[in-house]
Parts: sequence; structure tokens; C-alpha cells
Amino acid sequence: MSSDRGFNLISEPWIEVLTLDGTSDLVSLGTLFARAHELREITGDLPTQSFAILRICLAIVYRAVKGPETVDDWHELASSTTAPVDRIRAYLDRHCERFELFHERAPFFQVADLHTAKGEFSALTKLIADAPVGHPYFSVRIGHGLERLTAAEAARWLVHLQAYDISGIKSGAVGDARVKGGKGYPIGTGWAGAIGGIAVEGENLWRTILLNLIPHDRPALVTSSDRDRPAWEAPPSTASEAEDAPSRPYGPLDLFTWQSRRVRLIGGRDGVTAVLVANGDKITPQNRHRSEPMTAWRRSPPQQKALKQTLVYMPRQHDPSRALWRGLAQLLPCAGPRGKADDGEDYLTAGVLEWAAEAGGSRSQIKVRATGMIYGTQNAIVEDVFDDRLGLSTALLAQEGAHLPSTVVTVIESTEAGVRALRDLAANLVRAAGGDDQLVDGARTQASARAYTELDGPIRQWIGELSEETDTDEARFHWHDRARSILGRIGTELVEDAGPAAWIGREVRGRRITSPEAAAWFSRSLLNLLPRKPHQPEEDAA
Repeated sequence: MSSDRGFNLISEPWIEVLTLDGTSDLVSLGTLFARAHELREITGDLPTQSFAILRICLAIVYRAVKGPETVDDWHELASSTTAPVDRIRAYLDRHCERFELFHERAPFFQVADLHTAKGEFSALTKLIADAPVGHPYFSVRIGHGLERLTAAEAARWLVHLQAYDISGIKSGAVGDARVKGGKGYPIGTGWAGAIGGIAVEGENLWRTILLNLIPHDRPALVTSSDRDRPAWEAPPSTASEAEDAPSRPYGPLDLFTWQSRRVRLIGGRDGVTAVLVANGDKITPQNRHRSEPMTAWRRSPPQQKALKQTLVYMPRQHDPSRALWRGLAQLLPCAGPRGKADDGEDYLTAGVLEWAAEAGGSRSQIKVRATGMIYGTQNAIVEDVFDDRLGLSTALLAQEGAHLPSTVVTVIESTEAGVRALRDLAANLVRAAGGDDQLVDGARTQASARAYTELDGPIRQWIGELSEETDTDEARFHWHDRARSILGRIGTELVEDAGPAAWIGREVRGRRITSPEAAAWFSRSLLNLLPRKPHQPEEDAA
């Protein structure tokens, strides 16, 4: 039963959303599903917050529709432009008490009587991921903004904390046998923080939910046991780790709502002023690929050696220095590097990507959104947040007719090689002018940063325009011409800026380097790496 401080997430507005007409709004869970066809997406204080809340919505729909059990069930759901609000509402009503943020016995994602031996609580910086202690420059909430949160803000950050909390020492909760000297020692980040989140986005939020909702009869994409359930259907957490935690996860719903921390918000519907965060259920990332469909996976020889197993997959986390398109080879089902059949593949794509290809057919256009938290030393601080979107045709994700994804992978590899050639040009120009190794490294870095900045928009457009009808040879040579033109122009400007000292040149390791020679080497490299269409006149190539 709710207290007079109650704030129920089903009926109270707390989720930030963007509507199809571009306006922002704040909605409850009930309203979100009722208006899902009118909403573009879930937003939030950070992109990672959006991803964590989307996973809660997926768990609700899975349970509300009791499936979908089969592909036919999924298509029946998808035949409607609106969510099955009656079924979702009935499900939420059955679990209404568990969505009370300040429930006296079982508050949402918390432990009601959580406490330390000394009765301490922490400042809200422990709850808000973008305000790490000692890093105020990273915060969007400073001063009085960290002294109190509204109940809606606290709810969003609570969901985010369970998904992405940093590792490190936590408060030692009374009742947790793992506590030593009043401290809870590190058990790792929240589960979503250990993966490189991947979601498929449709034309509205309801379509987005559907595209990430994999039917139960697709066990190759995701597998769950009969015991799989979200956290609000499990017995309320206590200060100790759940007894069954070592044998879990039971499936994707368990992971979507994994309780990595034990939390207690201090306050009520009028505001939250403090928090207590202790260790929750520990989880390891190895070989969770059949339970977690919203990340890509990579094979890990070091883990195989350490665990003495023949095959170990680890979540493929996002690299904040690389745009999503640069790692596309490891996301496409048919295009990534493969191992031997008896050893397993080197990469596994996200289950939601394979499902989007099957569900939408080869003629659909989708957006892939990649979201992740980037941690610092020992995963104990937040350094950055990764968020990138890439529009593409589901033809790129198809399991049959892999010529299109293979073309994309080849083009990306050639483009990366072209950037490396530009880096070499920049280095040679510095050497020709008498620069030292430090200046050489700086020139390389600046050249590649500029190249990727100028290539980014054009290659995203090129990828987005590919379809089942694309002539892959024509598309490849068209991009070669575009990339060669961009890189060639940058190279020409670098040569022009190198100055007279580089034109005269100098001896480097027994070979004379001048700016004209460096430019000639670069031009030949570009033609080899990004060749023209056979018999294409040179004047038509740019």
C-alpha cells in the first residue's frame, strides 16, 4: 500500500519524451504506452538514461502480451499502429504496488530499510552519473541543483544507477555478508555499463519497441527460461545479494532490470535530498550472448585461456574515439571476420539487429542507435558517454545475399586505409621540414581527426542510400571517387601549408623526403586504395 508520500511510476509523469512534432513532454508509464505511436523517442538527462528506460518498457510489453511467443504473434502486434494498451494497463495494474517509488515495504528498484551501521547517507552525486565527485566540469547539475531532486528526476536516475553505476567501494549495508570494515568492495559496474548498447529505432516509439521485441521462437537470437522475469516480479530485494544471483540471469528480462545495487532514496514526492547506495547482485559478462540481445559480442582468446574454455564471448563495448560506421563490420550479421565453424565466429551481432532484418524485410529503413557509458580508472569514474545513430537499410542486415554488407565493409576498410595514407603524408611533410617525433605524432593525429570529420557526413549518407536494388560495384566506385576527392583536397592543403623547408626536404633514414615527393606518394596510395572504375576518364573521377 502506498503512503501519503507516494509517487507511482505508472501514473505520475517522470519519463522525458520527444513527440513526433518535435516537442518535449514528461509522461508516466501508462501515458507512454497510450501515446507510443505519437512519440518519437524516450529522451532523458543522458542518452544512457534513455536506453535504460527503453529496456524497462520492453520488459513490460514482453510480460503484458505474454510473449510474443511466435513470429506470427509479433506480426499480429505489429499490425496495429498503437500499443495493446488494455493488456499493458492490466499488467501494470497487477503490479501497481511495485512501481511505487516510496513504498513503505518494497519501493521500486530499492530496499525500504536499507541502512549502514552508522546510519549514514550520501549526497546526490552518488545517484547522478554526470556529476562524478571531483569532476564538476562534467556536470550539468551544480550547486543547488545537487541538493534536491524532484521525484521524477530521482526516478530516472534510479533506473540509470541500476543499469550504469560505476564500480568502486560502496556503502556497507547492514545485512550484507560481503561487507568488510563497514565497506562494500567493488563488484563491477551496472550490467548496461558492461555492454555496448544497441537499439533499433523505428518511425515512432511503438515501432521502436516492436523492433527490439524478439519472439520467443527465435532462440538463436535470444533465449530465456520459464523463470525469466523483471525485477518487480521477483521477491523484494534485501540488503544481501539474492540467493539465486549466481545461477542467473534467467533471460533478457532479468538483464533488462538487473539489480546491480541496493538503493534507498531519502525523501518523498516533494523531493529527494540524499541516497544510500550499496552493492547488489553481481554478474559477470562472459558468454551472456544468448540472454542479452542488445549488444554485439566479440570472441575473447584471453578469456578462453583464463577460463580454460574453448569459446568465450564478451560484450563489444563502444569506442568513444570511433564513429559507429567505422565499426559497422562487427555489427552486420554476414560481413564481420569469421572463425572456423568448429571454433565459433569472431563476432556476433546484436540479436535485435538480426530480428529487425527478419521482421522488417529487406526493404525497410531503420536507425541503429549505439549507446554506452565510458568509464575511467578501474571503472570507478565516468569519463564519457557514447551515443551515435546510423540510418541504414535492413538489406544490410540480411542473412542471405551478403554482397551488399560485404561491399560496405570493403568500402569502410578502404576508407580507413585512405585516412592512414593521409596520416603518412602529414608525417612525411613534418619530417621533410625537420620536425621531431612529437611533431610527427601531432600531425598524424590532426590529419586523421580532420579526415574523419569531413568524411563522416558523406559516408553516413552513402550508407543510408544503399538498398536491395543497389548496384554494389557502382556504389563502391562512387564512394571511392567521393572519398578520394575529400582526402585528396585535405592532402593538397597540407602540402601547401608545409612551407619552403618541406619543399627543400631533408634526409630521413637514408632517404630524402620533400613535400613534392610526399605528395606523389600520397596520390599513388589513394589511387591504389580507392581505385577508379575501370576505363573511367580521370577528369570524371572526382
